[in-house]
Amino acid sequence: MSNSLRDQLMGLGFKPAPKPERPVQGKGPHDKGPHAKGPHARSGKPEHRQGGKPQGAQPQGRPDGRKPDGRKPDGRKPDARKPGGPRHGGKPQSREDIDLAKAYAIRAQREKDERIAAEAAKQEEARLRREARARLAELVKDKALNDAAAEIARHFPYGGKIKRIYVNDAQLKQLNAGELGVLQMDGRYLLVSAEMLAQAEAIFPPAVALKVDPNATAEEDPYADPQYQVPDDLVW
Repeated sequence: MSNSLRDQLMGLGFKPAPKPERPVQGKGPHDKGPHAKGPHARSGKPEHRQGGKPQGAQPQGRPDGRKPDGRKPDGRKPDARKPGGPRHGGKPQSREDIDLAKAYAIRAQREKDERIAAEAAKQEEARLRREARARLAELVKDKALNDAAAEIARHFPYGGKIKRIYVNDAQLKQLNAGELGVLQMDGRYLLVSAEMLAQAEAIFPPAVALKVDPNATAEEDPYADPQYQVPDDLVW
């Protein structure tokens, strides 16, 4: 616009347009003041000089990518075990501890073997006893001399207790003379001959309940003499 036209407009009462104000340094056209919030707002604190770290900056990581607290980049804690160290973080076992552990293991194995051997021996003994009893039962089958009508009780010690068998007068004399003997079979007491008694003793000695020595004194076998017979109504 030429100066003459401007002069004419001013003469008619028009005012020149105001000049725009210069923006304050650091403010954008949308800033609302010194306390404005936003990504471009200044904190009001001076920055460090060139070469220093700006305030609030995170420390740089280690060259291996781990964080200062030792965590791995993925957030996992480092393995507490050291290379070549014990698996559970304890002290390595000494030679003495290893030898002691081996000694305990050897003793435990020996005790286990002894228990197994003892159990096997016990089972073997039981098997032999069953077989011996079976042979003895076959030997004395239908050969017992017990008299159903006998009324004389002949007492004798067996198994820590006093037992008795009923015999007649003739059998009592033969029994006291060693010509007869008594066997225990399945809870019964069988009167057998001396020869049968000897065979039974060879097969299964525990079955021999009474074997009389004819040369024994009265103190050794007090029940041999009829005058020492215990009445039947006496409970032993």
